[in-house]
Amino acid sequence: MAMIGIIDYGMGNLYSVRKALERLGCPYIVSGDNKELARARGLLLPGVGSFRDAMHILRETGLADFIRAAAENGTPLLGICLGMQLLFDESEENGPTKGLGLLRGRVVRFPGVTKTGERYKVPHMGWNRLRFHRPSPLLHGVEEGHVYFVHSYYVVPGDEDVVLASSEYDVDVPAVVGRGNVWGTQFHPEKSGAVGMRILNNYVGIVTGRGNR
Repeated sequence: MAMIGIIDYGMGNLYSVRKALERLGCPYIVSGDNKELARARGLLLPGVGSFRDAMHILRETGLADFIRAAAENGTPLLGICLGMQLLFDESEENGPTKGLGLLRGRVVRFPGVTKTGERYKVPHMGWNRLRFHRPSPLLHGVEEGHVYFVHSYYVVPGDEDVVLASSEYDVDVPAVVGRGNVWGTQFHPEKSGAVGMRILNNYVGIVTGRGNR
């Protein structure tokens, strides 16, 4: 049976992701070992914390090269929150840091001040509405509902075509991105109610080949 590999590099909210996959009836493994993860039909890259720290761990463990190779070989890959940001070229967090480079773009911090000089809260934490821009199998049957965000940085894409859905928090925030077999959600789908679970279910359908239901 097709199985999803949850990449464990010490910086992901693994419990909630595991429970979401269990609710969907999807087999999975949680591992930081390349050989074990290579047995999976799809890869899920969660993430909470610093971009720089995450990339350091991924490089040191060989997971960065493994993830790139798997994506290039057509393995469905879904990044969540920090995991989505890691898919891009670089981040300014704690100084410029190169990412996985699977999608073009740069991760920057919310300015915390509007163009009119009004301050707003950073991190962005709470429920915001999705706006859809492009069709994708990841968004099949998903309504433009509210999803749950927790982040201080957002992606400025190098190519707007990768933005499948966005939200607004003073600036336009790419909320769902994707190209080919690589996708990411800036929000936490596993904590986003029916909308988030539908997105995860679509991803499971892509991995298992059962389609959407």
